[in-house]
Amino acid sequence: MAKARQLEKRRRSIRNIRKITRTMELIATARFRRAMDRATAAKAYTERIIAMVGHLAATGLEVSHPLLEGRDETRQATLLVLSANRGMCAGYNASVLRLAQARWAELRSDVPDVRLEVSGTRGISAFRFRRVLPDETFTHFEDRPAFEDVELLANRYLDDYRAGRLDRLDVAYTKFESLSRHQAVLETLLPLAELAAGEEEEGPGAKIEYEFLPTVESIVDEVVPASFKVRLFKCFLDAAVSEQIARMMAMKAATENADAMIDHLSMTYNRARQTQITSELLEVIGGAEALNK
Repeated sequence: MAKARQLEKRRRSIRNIRKITRTMELIATARFRRAMDRATAAKAYTERIIAMVGHLAATGLEVSHPLLEGRDETRQATLLVLSANRGMCAGYNASVLRLAQARWAELRSDVPDVRLEVSGTRGISAFRFRRVLPDETFTHFEDRPAFEDVELLANRYLDDYRAGRLDRLDVAYTKFESLSRHQAVLETLLPLAELAAGEEEEGPGAKIEYEFLPTVESIVDEVVPASFKVRLFKCFLDAAVSEQIARMMAMKAATENADAMIDHLSMTYNRARQTQITSELLEVIGGAEALNK
């Protein structure tokens, strides 16, 4: 059995670790609530504007837009990976990077020109460890990504797609559905032709008639790019809230493990201290008996 002094030193260090994990849990909880409010607020708008694009494509009118036109052959593709800048969030980064690396290998074998763009220092380090240097890196997207920053990135993708420098955009991120359900996914954001076809609803309410003012072209030119921007922004919001959930749960588990270790060490320390006291008493009693003889 370890000595009481060693057990007390170990217990003190675990208590210090528990203070850190508990603090990180509280910080992650506060950030999670803010991030979840933003993601929830953007969800309805994102779903509605995407559904509107699907309705416009299914109206039977001659609705045409460069973003709605698919490419016969994919020659230029970009893979965007959304990871975290910090660790201590369980398997959050590992799940996204596992999907991203598989899609990266697939694109490299099928597409002549492929670009890799990574957001988050964890993803950047993971790809560099595998001797893959990203073409573009981002580290300024934290738990509160600004729409202006995402819009700049979205405008570059839109310009490249219109100019023929980009045929396909894939995004690897963690999709937030609820507090207990968030999973790493891969989504193709460009071209929007598959999105427009996939968002068509069924049932008697699927046929929606729109009145266009001033013209169909002006409405489409505004709605279609906006649908792509808000969907890309939603990916960043989902990644942010999922990261905070993963960190909150990881720190909560670490705090509970520290509590269990402290309880076990306290019990062991009490036994060791009692054994030490008993041994000292026996030594004193033995010495007293020796002196009496």
